[in-house]
Amino acid sequence: MPQDPTAPESSAPLPRRGLERLDLLLLSAEALDLNGGEAMVWMSEQMGFTSLFPNRVELWKRRCTNPLRRTTRREALAPAETDALIRILCALADRLYPLLRGLLTSAEPPEVLSQRWALFRGRLTDLIRARMNPRRGGVQQLLDPESGARQARLLIQALALGAGVGGFERLRASLLDAQP
Repeated sequence: MPQDPTAPESSAPLPRRGLERLDLLLLSAEALDLNGGEAMVWMSEQMGFTSLFPNRVELWKRRCTNPLRRTTRREALAPAETDALIRILCALADRLYPLLRGLLTSAEPPEVLSQRWALFRGRLTDLIRARMNPRRGGVQQLLDPESGARQARLLIQALALGAGVGGFERLRASLLDAQP
């Protein structure tokens, strides 16, 4: 059922750290799904957000409000736009939940888990290098093998948090209280 993108979910805009984290979560979904960018566009259409994101370029422009990007836009996102991006992310998290659970499980042999994490980290690192400004301290932390691995785990946990019933509310609350 399409969501009404103009419905006033909440009026609190996301703080800068919340916007950064939202974009990194979307980037993580892209790292998990090779067609993640196309999936975001498709989800946007399926969920009825074409008035906010009529095409992939407009969706991309909204994601470029992340100050860690190579090319960033200074305009603020409307609460309806951030809510729509969070809803798209939650729908992607629902779709990717088996992969998320596979990364977070302790039931698998350690070799299998390390291979899964290495594959995810490799894809995420490639996307970060291609799209983010390497001179920014936050990007350098993400690319650092030690602190980047911790950050990647937190991103996967946050994606899992956004899956399921109530995922939007949980994820939105975590983005409003985004830690540096």
